[in-house]
Amino acid sequence: MAVAETAITDTKIRKEIPFDTKHLDKLMDDAGIDVLVATSKHNVQYMLGGYRFFFFDTMDAVGVTRYLPAIVYQKGKPEHAAYIGCGIENFEKELGKFWQPTLDLSVIGSKETMGQALAHIKKLGPVRRIGVESGFIPADGEAVLRKGLANVDIVDAVFPLERLRARKTPEEIGYLRQASERVIDAMAVTFKKHCVAGATKLEVVEKLRQEEVMRGLVFDYCLMTRGTSLNRAPSDERLVEGDIISIDSGGNYKGYIGDLCRMGIVGGKPDAELVDLLGFVEEVQQAVRKPIRPGGRGGDICDIAEKMLNASPHRKYSHFMAHGMGLVTHEAPRLMNYPRMSYMGYDMERPLEPGMCISIETTMGHPKRGFVKLEDTIMVTEAGYEAMGDGGRGWTKAGA
Repeated sequence: MAVAETAITDTKIRKEIPFDTKHLDKLMDDAGIDVLVATSKHNVQYMLGGYRFFFFDTMDAVGVTRYLPAIVYQKGKPEHAAYIGCGIENFEKELGKFWQPTLDLSVIGSKETMGQALAHIKKLGPVRRIGVESGFIPADGEAVLRKGLANVDIVDAVFPLERLRARKTPEEIGYLRQASERVIDAMAVTFKKHCVAGATKLEVVEKLRQEEVMRGLVFDYCLMTRGTSLNRAPSDERLVEGDIISIDSGGNYKGYIGDLCRMGIVGGKPDAELVDLLGFVEEVQQAVRKPIRPGGRGGDICDIAEKMLNASPHRKYSHFMAHGMGLVTHEAPRLMNYPRMSYMGYDMERPLEPGMCISIETTMGHPKRGFVKLEDTIMVTEAGYEAMGDGGRGWTKAGA
């Protein structure tokens, strides 16, 4: 197949660059990176302004290798940027989806992609340090780079790329708002129509999936509990009249994740104790919103929650979490130390910024009454914050 490449001397960028190149240049400079090679779906999508190749949207494997899109970006020289994709993406090229002056839409395979990236990098002149996404580049592809680049350091670039995405654009905020609102709407219908006595958790989750897809979302997952069980996996367990239910689901809109949790009860009404338990969870959720504003200290969110939990009788079986949301769950801002997710609280002592998106979640695994949780999505705005998809916060009567 012929190489569909535009010469590197062509400095005309076909489409407006969809991100702040000066911001990226500074992040790369801070990390000592001369050339960036992005290979994750989320960062490639971000750097292409929302484009994700439809053919491989739900899978990567092809033959004995995988589809691996890559963007090569040289610090301070966006006119030298390249996008490497596969042959079918020439149709997308005709539709004007790419801004990179150099396009190579001739290969498919991790080694082949990195071979073309290597060839492009060698045209850029002396390079001391290359940044790759260590968790998102196949071993055989990275080996191609290492073998072909003598006396060049290859380092992890996940952190600067995450910081690039930390402040959401108005378009991204719109996508996150739609994702959250559509997930909540799908949950409300699922509670009322499908959470009936006799239905299995698997059947309920399937109905939720259908409701989310009908609303233009890509269904990611659903964690669900019933009754006094703390098991959140979909299963053949059947709902019983009076069961409390938690539905915690992630659905994404154009790649942006709506991740929320709401509570219901099959028939009947919650008793006074259940009202108090969810009321306390709601009290925490509302309290931690107060420090969310531009300039607010990131760590104050978790500090307020921990103080409230420590002073409550529910400390032993409750916990709070706050994390960034966007194209990736648990992205910047990093608001707590979370080794299980391989990150520490980088933003705990740093100010919040407009455009940062935060998930806040208070969880209670009551030993006698069951699982009680609320999870919300909060956007930092110029004036304070916006709660996205904020409906359905009380006990929803299910099976109505």
